[in-house]
Amino acid sequence: MRKDVRILLVGEPKVGKTSLIMSLVSEEFPDEVPLRAEEITIPADVTPERVPTHIVDYSEAEQSDEQLYQEISKANVICIVYSVNNKKSIEKVTSHWIPLINDRTDKDSRVPLILVGNKSDLVEHSSMETILPIMNQYQDIETCVECSAKNLKNISELFYYAQKAVLHPTGPLYCPEEKELKPSCIKALTRIFKISDLDNDGTLNDSELNFFQRTCFNTPLAPQALEDVKNVVRRNMMDGVKDNGLTLKGFLFLHTLFIQRGRHETTWTVLRRFGYDDDLELTQEYLFPLIKIPPDCTTELNHNAYLFLQSVFDKHDKDRDCALSPEEVKDLFKVFPYMPWGPDVNNTVCTNEQGWLTYQGYLSQWTLTTYLDVQRSLEYLGYLGYSIIYEQESQAAAITVTRNKRIDLQKKQTQRSVFRCNVLGARGSGKSGFLQAFLGRNLQRQRRIREEHKSFYAISTTYVYGQEKYLLLHEMMPDLDFLTEMDLACDVVCLVYDVNNPRSFEYCAKVYKQYFIDSKTPCVVIAAKSDLHEVRQHYSLSPHDFCRKHKLHPPQPFTCSTNEAPSKDIYTRLTTMAMYPHARLRCMCACNRCTYCLCQNLLKLELLRSIKAQLRTVVFNRHMAQADLKNSTFWLRASVGATVFAVLGFAMYRALLKQR
Repeated sequence: MRKDVRILLVGEPKVGKTSLIMSLVSEEFPDEVPLRAEEITIPADVTPERVPTHIVDYSEAEQSDEQLYQEISKANVICIVYSVNNKKSIEKVTSHWIPLINDRTDKDSRVPLILVGNKSDLVEHSSMETILPIMNQYQDIETCVECSAKNLKNISELFYYAQKAVLHPTGPLYCPEEKELKPSCIKALTRIFKISDLDNDGTLNDSELNFFQRTCFNTPLAPQALEDVKNVVRRNMMDGVKDNGLTLKGFLFLHTLFIQRGRHETTWTVLRRFGYDDDLELTQEYLFPLIKIPPDCTTELNHNAYLFLQSVFDKHDKDRDCALSPEEVKDLFKVFPYMPWGPDVNNTVCTNEQGWLTYQGYLSQWTLTTYLDVQRSLEYLGYLGYSIIYEQESQAAAITVTRNKRIDLQKKQTQRSVFRCNVLGARGSGKSGFLQAFLGRNLQRQRRIREEHKSFYAISTTYVYGQEKYLLLHEMMPDLDFLTEMDLACDVVCLVYDVNNPRSFEYCAKVYKQYFIDSKTPCVVIAAKSDLHEVRQHYSLSPHDFCRKHKLHPPQPFTCSTNEAPSKDIYTRLTTMAMYPHARLRCMCACNRCTYCLCQNLLKLELLRSIKAQLRTVVFNRHMAQADLKNSTFWLRASVGATVFAVLGFAMYRALLKQR
């Protein structure tokens, strides 16, 4: 809604423009009327719509044409005043004032007009018979009101209608000639209906109607009021109510009725609550709420966001097969102005055998969008009505901004749920196969993927020590000249080479030495296509010797040429390394091979450190609590207690080692 309203009064001399303004302010007819009233501002707290209102007078005797044009350009609504007992002033409405205003305003942003018949106290008849044809001829005319500055008749109503014409205009909503809602209004109300139809059965039941009412007007409807509303619809249309629920046709009919009865504010309240502006477009503030993302921080969906997305999935999974068919996906995105997901999405996340998005794949795609482009994710959540359904100030409440990665490294623990792995390798090394294998697709299934539907991302869940995490694989372009440090930023790196191509490993060695040799980012070398014959690489060092020299884990053999879904062990190890990047620097079992083993031992070391820290805390607290006890018995007991804790801690540590 606008922050203020500017009303301009124009008309022929002596029609009573200034008298109307002065009668409104003083609540009595002035004895002396100046040629022009000064601009006045009515505070928000005394206006029905709680919006500051500026009222501007025009005087032909005091102002030039140029000043008039400037005022017309600044006005939000213009009242054309005529005298009901002066036919010439009525004729001037169409012969002079409306053409003049239209010439000075843009066709796409015409200001609403209100015809004001003043001096009704001087005649016994109404001018409406003359004015109605004019109203029907010009769509910019919002309404017409007859008033009397002398008798104070309809003075407050005049300025209320003027304010209402700005804040709740009829033009964008309704076509008077056709007596029906405009297409843009129908489109907006249809989206609102679909969002409010929480069970997606095509009707608004009593519970959904009450939720809608409470959301838009902060008050529920009484049971009898609900029945009255539905009865009104039943009496006027056959298919407005179905199974005692309001259909889309009935919903649109109600808003048509509101507008025809002059209650535009009801429809506008609904539209604005769901994010629409005066042009029936979703506002930028609604779609893109402000969210601050410091450097080295990532964005993830929080628990409430996943619950909301789960409800959206369940709402559209009509056959309850835990997958969204193309028709169900299309239905889900009907509240969007465009289709946000293309065919590449099906090759980015997990699908079922039919190629339909599974529940896991659906959530993975949302997780990917939030991580890579949080603004787009906010926009999508806005279209789905997240902030309205969950009664939040904005959809920014659905986003968690993780802490700086540097802090995670210092504390050697992370609360993040999404980890990025950049996959690099020469052309034909097997990067795409590595990504698709993560989604459970063997080589046979991968061959069905069309080139134009290929995706450079793959995301799915892995489990690290019982915790569900998302691993995001990103296939990087082989030409490194176009890559920046920001492009290469990630949590773990995969260097992929083809064991059957003698020149494949050279690329991996070059990339590692150029970008990652001094980096703290964990790196893993993947020996792809391991089902093929391994040939000698044309590089000064063999892959094994290169990894040994640079203290990397030996190349990990990998193939997606399997009968079943490829193994996911390597992806679990990658996620583990991303979560615990410092684990690669130490190994308690001295195997120097297994990343998984390294991280297990690291956790055991961290557990032992935690036990020692708790032991120090216990001893310190005991000392502080009993500082007045200086006798030897106290210190003996404290020493014995400390020894017991140390023995227990060491025993737990040994037990954990044996489990390996």
